[in-house]
Amino acid sequence: MVLKRIQKKNLITKHRLHTKDTGSPHVQVAILTKEIGLLTEHLQEHKKDHSARRGLLAKVAQRRRLLNYLRMNAPKEYQKVLEGNKLKK
Repeated sequence: MVLKRIQKKNLITKHRLHTKDTGSPHVQVAILTKEIGLLTEHLQEHKKDHSARRGLLAKVAQRRRLLNYLRMNAPKEYQKVLEGNKLKK
């Protein structure tokens, strides 16, 4: 359920805006998307894991807030993030 250090590092290098970028909304959305996918797979097998479901809902809400921020402040970047993470909106 947790991203391994190497997986997280690969996501950061793929979605960063500059060499020292680790916390831009682009990177955060990519990490949250990967974590949401892992939690979704976990919950399909463990249907009664309510703490994991709560964590999933929190991650979805955080990603939605980041995407709303991008949509309001940088619409072109918002479209790039959606395409880069294969999200619908």
